[in-house]
Amino acid sequence: MPSTQARFGQDTVRREMDAAVVAAGLPGGDTEAGFPKPRHSAGAAATEKEQKVAALAARLSPCVVTWSSDDATGASEATAARARRQFAAMLANLGADGWKETTPTEDVPTENGGVYVMATYKKRGWILNARHSSMHPWVESTAMATKESCFDSLTDEETGILEGVD
Repeated sequence: MPSTQARFGQDTVRREMDAAVVAAGLPGGDTEAGFPKPRHSAGAAATEKEQKVAALAARLSPCVVTWSSDDATGASEATAARARRQFAAMLANLGADGWKETTPTEDVPTENGGVYVMATYKKRGWILNARHSSMHPWVESTAMATKESCFDSLTDEETGILEGVD
């Protein structure tokens, strides 16, 4: 008997993340299929390690969705507090869309009066890790969803490559 459950893949995850971000009123973010664009190219002058990272990222891109807010430097305390509320709203929107929180979200104070927050959610074979940081005068929120089965099939060498990436 064929399954009546709709396919839950990268496009669906991207749409759900984007909808959660927009509904939360988060500014300037982009939801992308695949890894974020690198700060520098892994061209001909790249080291062997950079080339391996680039090749692995290209292979895994169909299994990844990312979002990040624009870096807000010079943010006031009110702006940082609003960004934290919007981050919480994004997580609530994901929860309302069926993403299950797997690690309790906790605000961890930083030395400079800021806050660091991590949240982990799961849905239908995907894991979403979200992070919010406010360390005056800088505020940033990010989320990355990964398809478990893609990452479960990595070799030890490939896992080592990913663990060594900054």
